[in-house]
Amino acid sequence: MSDVEPDPRLKTTRATDVFGDRGAHVPAPATVYDALPETLLRRVKQYSGRLATEAIHSMSEQLPYFSDLDAAQRASVQLVVQTAVVNFVEWIQDPEGNVKFTVQAFQVVPQDLARRISLLQTVEMVRVAMEFFEKWLPLLARNDAQLRALTESVLRYGREIGFAAAAIYASAAESRGAWDSRMEALVVDAVVRGDEGPQLLSRAAALNWATDATATVIVGSPPPEQNVSVALSIHNTAKQYDRAALSVVQGSTLVAIVEGPLRMTDRFLADLLDQFADGPVVIGPTMPNLAAAHASAVEAMAGMRAVAGWPNAPRPTYSGDLLPERALNGDLSAIETMAETITDPLSKSETLVNTVEAYLDSGGQVETCARELYIHPNTVRYRLKKVIDITGRDASNPRDAFVLRVALTISRLPQNHQGMTHPAP
Repeated sequence: MSDVEPDPRLKTTRATDVFGDRGAHVPAPATVYDALPETLLRRVKQYSGRLATEAIHSMSEQLPYFSDLDAAQRASVQLVVQTAVVNFVEWIQDPEGNVKFTVQAFQVVPQDLARRISLLQTVEMVRVAMEFFEKWLPLLARNDAQLRALTESVLRYGREIGFAAAAIYASAAESRGAWDSRMEALVVDAVVRGDEGPQLLSRAAALNWATDATATVIVGSPPPEQNVSVALSIHNTAKQYDRAALSVVQGSTLVAIVEGPLRMTDRFLADLLDQFADGPVVIGPTMPNLAAAHASAVEAMAGMRAVAGWPNAPRPTYSGDLLPERALNGDLSAIETMAETITDPLSKSETLVNTVEAYLDSGGQVETCARELYIHPNTVRYRLKKVIDITGRDASNPRDAFVLRVALTISRLPQNHQGMTHPAP
């Protein structure tokens, strides 16, 4: 700053020199502009580049993170500072009017810089720059009136710069949020449709989803009048448990993909259910990664379509617990699963199949079943225990009895499965 030749009668001035230690305001001219001649304003513009350079140097000394910026980013900051100094002159000419000149100083900020530097860091940079200007700009004054006017103007302009920075970063955050929401919707839609291309993983990675994370799809109804903010609520809930989550509202359905399994005893699941509307919620199986999550989505969506067939279904319900309802709803995948887990293993023992059917036909009465089959009641109990060992289904349990009944009934129907389809997402 050696090129600046201040009036030797003037000393470095700060806010307390103008307003006093107690904040008493020194009378100022009718307008700031009245006290600042054109020659002084031209001098401010003339030294804008040097002022900006020195302000950047001051930032690098006071702000540890500033040195982490690359050369292009530091140059962008310097451009902003220099533009702010030049616009300071324009603002002085109309300090009570439109602050568009102040905003222009921040409209040149590249998007990558706005994302690299937080709003808090920007406020700190503005503070350092304004402290620097508050120290040096008054030295350009030639009398007390100019000194007072320049110092007051720097303080007011710093306030306007701060508000302008906040507005720019709020807009950037809003744009970023809108972009993330659109990308999130694309990722969830791709999982539901079964698109497993490289774009799926790259987009998910941009949303902080780990490529090796397991994925579980949960489906329900969105809360009323909250279609936009429900995704944020799900994100916040998952974040509390150090999990990632993706979600989107598709018509009347809320589809969420969460990292890791969902167990009935998990507190995370209980909090997650609060983000859904009252009514059925269905959980698909946990898959090894996001690329394989389509299978979980298919199961969950099929369960959601069929859950109405079980009026007393728990909330939430696993899609695997809705096999009979899904099968009756034409879900070929559910039919195949029941064949693989129930009827095919049982078909290896005709006596077990006959015992189960006789037991179900007798209303779950062991003695009646024994008389029907001409065997001892303990033999019935032994065979039913074998059924549990083979299928995991207890015929004495009403729900398991229904599953066994539907599975055995469907197995006896013609095996062409006409009209049956794999569940569509």
